[in-house]
Amino acid sequence: MKMKRIAGLVLAGTLTLSLLAGCGGKDKSASDLDAVKGAGELKVGYTVYPPMNYTDEATGEFTGFDTEFAKAVCEKLGVEAKFVEIVWDTKEVELEAGNVDCLWNGMTITDDLKENLSVSDPYVQNTQVVVTKAENKDAYADFSKLVGKTVAVEAGSAAQGVAEDDENLQQSNLVTVNKQTDALLEVKSGTADAAIFDQTMADNMIGDGTDFADLTVCGVFHEEQYGIGFRKGSDLCDAVNKAMAEMKEDGSLKALADKYGLTLAD
Repeated sequence: MKMKRIAGLVLAGTLTLSLLAGCGGKDKSASDLDAVKGAGELKVGYTVYPPMNYTDEATGEFTGFDTEFAKAVCEKLGVEAKFVEIVWDTKEVELEAGNVDCLWNGMTITDDLKENLSVSDPYVQNTQVVVTKAENKDAYADFSKLVGKTVAVEAGSAAQGVAEDDENLQQSNLVTVNKQTDALLEVKSGTADAAIFDQTMADNMIGDGTDFADLTVCGVFHEEQYGIGFRKGSDLCDAVNKAMAEMKEDGSLKALADKYGLTLAD
């Protein structure tokens, strides 16, 4: 009887370990590249961010620099690009859960991201800028004037990171929003005095002929570069870097950047 009880406990322990192993998520030793090729698609995590990923109002087509770039790389890999809209603040959770295979959406390369993810070679130059109402352009050109003011940033974005590190904005009322466009709405409505915003997006979304004609850029806040994020150690990173290098070599990436008014990273 005692031996049966011991055997039962061993069997129960084995089953428990098997169940735990089954709940452990993606096998980190497996090849992401093989998995993507096996599935025939690369799941690209993005947010709506013109000119990187957005829907053209005139044609109804989902397009953008990163959209076209991802499709071109996927063609080289022999798979289709499947675009999955995510909340940027939970991008790393979506990646680790396997809901997306990469983060390809004008993602600013930071030391924190490089510590937690495998990040591609840089491909586009960008800056973070201060956006405010045109009437306040001169008032906030000196960033020290933002002390005590309300400043909007997208949660989990590079803008939030650089704002939290700035000695002036540490003394402001920093509010986070779910999307970059929400930061513009905060400024437009007057509930925020300014927003820290991607230059690439600001060029397409504010000023004459836009829904934010009364907003303007009053100064450059931070220089940065964009990269593509993958799970730590993923072999997809090297494969995408190789395809990117080929596109730089044949001039197709430069042509794509020119089409969207962007500057390639050195």
